[in-house]
Amino acid sequence: MRLTINGEVSDTIRAATVQELLDELKIASGRVAVEVNLTVVRKSEFGTFPLHEGDTVEIVNFVGGGS
Repeated sequence: MRLTINGEVSDTIRAATVQELLDELKIASGRVAVEVNLTVVRKSEFGTFPLHEGDTVEIVNFVGGGS
């Protein structure tokens, strides 16, 4: 499937859901936010939120720290 992930086009994605995409990319779902086609996906929906050909996905990792 062809997806645009964080601005990069990928033609080799096999994932059908957001959780499968995170697993395929080896990204732990605990500290990320995911947006599909400008819609924020709730963590509770990662396993059921479907991905479709041509979707645009943004994955943001939360980073701790500060002063």
